[in-house]
Amino acid sequence: MSLADELLADLEEAGDEGEDGLYPEGEEGESDGEATQGRTEGGLEDIPEEMEVDYSKAESVASIAKLRNSKQFSEIMDKISGYIGKQRKNSEVSGPVEADPEYRLIVAANNLTVEIDNELNIIHKFTRDKYSKRFPELESLVPDSLDYIRTVKELGNNLEKCKNNETLQQILTNATIMVVSVTASTTQGTLLSEEELKQLEEACDMALELNQSKHGIYEYVESRMSFIAPNLSIIVGASTAAKIMGIAGGLTNLSKMPACNLMLLGAQRRTLSGFSSTSLLPHTGFIYHCDVVQSLPPDLRRKAARLVAAKCTLASRVDSFHESSDGKVGYDLKEEIERKFDKWQEPPPVKQVKPLPAPLDGQRKKRGGRRYRKMKERLGLTEIRKHANRMSFAEIEDDAYQEDLGFSLGQLGKSGSGRVRQAQVNEATKARISKSLQRTLQKQSMTYGGKSTVRDRSSGTSSSVAFTPLQGLEIVNPQAAEKKVAEANQKYFSNMAEFLKVKKEAKM
Repeated sequence: MSLADELLADLEEAGDEGEDGLYPEGEEGESDGEATQGRTEGGLEDIPEEMEVDYSKAESVASIAKLRNSKQFSEIMDKISGYIGKQRKNSEVSGPVEADPEYRLIVAANNLTVEIDNELNIIHKFTRDKYSKRFPELESLVPDSLDYIRTVKELGNNLEKCKNNETLQQILTNATIMVVSVTASTTQGTLLSEEELKQLEEACDMALELNQSKHGIYEYVESRMSFIAPNLSIIVGASTAAKIMGIAGGLTNLSKMPACNLMLLGAQRRTLSGFSSTSLLPHTGFIYHCDVVQSLPPDLRRKAARLVAAKCTLASRVDSFHESSDGKVGYDLKEEIERKFDKWQEPPPVKQVKPLPAPLDGQRKKRGGRRYRKMKERLGLTEIRKHANRMSFAEIEDDAYQEDLGFSLGQLGKSGSGRVRQAQVNEATKARISKSLQRTLQKQSMTYGGKSTVRDRSSGTSSSVAFTPLQGLEIVNPQAAEKKVAEANQKYFSNMAEFLKVKKEAKM
């Protein structure tokens, strides 16, 4: 086994393991085609293994596509044509709905649509292999299988029909027709023989006939869902209700299924490796692709699919017991779904801009005493800073740093501050003191008696012995003269000196 084969086998085993919990029991073992009901419209088609087979050497399309001529196909279509003209009501159904013959016909018709999809894929592959001899580029230009078959039937050997063809304009867009016509003028394909053209025409007719039969089955099943499952049809539509009921194996089995499994019915399962999975949505089935869910924005669809699946479970249980035949429960559930959808899409309320509340900070209590005075000393403005901040009027200030930055020293170092007598300030505490306290401090600072190195910082050569020219050695008080001078200065030249009242003596 080559390396590529081993890798392919591992991928297939991993895919089988990942699908175990996604589908209800018995789904994979059914042989009547219900397990592959996922191959329907809306992008949920499986990729059959027959696409890998080369049909270019097949003699005719009837040798590989045998469904149209089968007995099963003809019987089901005949029964459907017989029931189409009859009108039925829900009251005619009694007992389990699975016992009704028309219900069994609906289940068989659902399974037949799956087989028709497989057959269309086979015919498309056959047509593509045959027509690639004439126009190999058409496969990439028209990817849709039915559009490709209709285009092949219209063109045939004559590729010049691309221009101004009204039939082709109904099949393809104008841009696609222009690209096809330009490519057809440069294609390297060769002409087909009459026998090959006949085979292609037969294959195209068979594909179109099968597609028409499939749409007829859909219309019949949708028309009959109103009496089989009226409440379920109201919520998700008759087409989606028929699909999920067919893949679940009947209305009774659908009613017994939890909502989480109901949401996964019809999820696409890949049977081939090597295909891109970027466009696939995991865990999404028929309910996700119904019109109710697809009407919402993409970011709400998964949430909406869970809600719709839960309501479909309730509606299917009501229908299985033949209650609310007029669909009242279905209408109520659908209204509830729509109300929640509207609530999800409401814009958020406008946020009101409120002003900030008034601050709660009241007047702070100030503590007096030594601590407050110390704080005031630390934070108070010093005398030097006060003088530096003062400026004289009409006087040019010199720059402090000699760099013309505008920094000046104010009135620091200048005479005449403009005040006759400034308040006396204690340099230690920076607080005002009274005159009486200042006199007391001056008296305490005066020194009486002899000086010593202990009491005062004076020279150590001071002595009480003096040499006089008259008596020679004489013991004197060296502080006496200094004391007299200090007292005179204190009396006449002190900062606290006042004018004395001089009494005039009477004249003799």
